[in-house]
Amino acid sequence: MHWYEKLNQYFPVEEMKSKEHLETLLKERSEIYHKDEGQHHVLMYAELDEFIFIDYLFVSKDARGQGLGHKLLEKLKTKNKPIILEVEPVDYEDTDTEKRLKFYKREGFEHAVSIGYARKSLATNEVNAMEILYWAPNEETEELIFDSMKKTYELIHTYKDEKFYGASYQPVDEVLKRDEDREEDLLKDL
Repeated sequence: MHWYEKLNQYFPVEEMKSKEHLETLLKERSEIYHKDEGQHHVLMYAELDEFIFIDYLFVSKDARGQGLGHKLLEKLKTKNKPIILEVEPVDYEDTDTEKRLKFYKREGFEHAVSIGYARKSLATNEVNAMEILYWAPNEETEELIFDSMKKTYELIHTYKDEKFYGASYQPVDEVLKRDEDREEDLLKDL
């Protein structure tokens, strides 16, 4: 099965970039946007000087529990940069979301509690709220994570969006917000 089909079957439509968008990132942003693909996994990520952003991490059901996700993350961790990713809030009707959050917690990721992230999906026209998780090898702050997410949004998520989707995503300042009073840690009770 083609790598895009694997991602498309696993990730919700509102989170998926089009195949053309991803292929263009791999071609035109090849200095920062990468694909690591194997028989049982697809990892799409951006690596910049200051951080790594995991766009998609897919491990096939038949390979889960065998340490493949751990190995992929360990490979990125050796670069000694913060690693950032987006996750859905816990959906207790979808057991995968809780398992995914527990996996990232075991891997040393923290919830960027002060960062709010919500953007309107161009595929569904509905607002999609996500949470930001990060691994900080040198105790990087949520402020750095916030600035890194803004850069990711502008370099990756909205890259040629009008060409691929016929419309533009909202400006970064409408999508990403810092709120120091936000307190609910997504990973605390897992």
